[in-house]
Amino acid sequence: MTDTMTRTRPAPKAAVLLTPAAEARVAELMARAPAEAVGVRLSTPRRGCSGLAYSVDYVTEEAKFDEKIATPGGIFYIDGASVLYLIGSTMDWVEDDFTAGFVFTNPNAKGACGCGESFMV
Repeated sequence: MTDTMTRTRPAPKAAVLLTPAAEARVAELMARAPAEAVGVRLSTPRRGCSGLAYSVDYVTEEAKFDEKIATPGGIFYIDGASVLYLIGSTMDWVEDDFTAGFVFTNPNAKGACGCGESFMV
């Protein structure tokens, strides 16, 4: 045995878990994306009555501090400034007779506005 031991660490987990439905929706978005889009980015801009909102948009270039998640349908980015608000969250895509959209389960959210558009940490 040598004096030095090799230790392996498990691969880091992504800050946000995408459900299969969310991954499928990212694939649909990327299939219809503008030619210059390199992926889809989740961010948490300040807006709404509780302070932060979820925003999913096309991205045309990779930002230095974005977290990058490879999905079967394309690259999913998490805005570097938003990662701390999103650690441990799950992102799902839900459709019913009246609405369709991404739904977030965020253990960091301490409250939300009545309409559900924004949250606070």
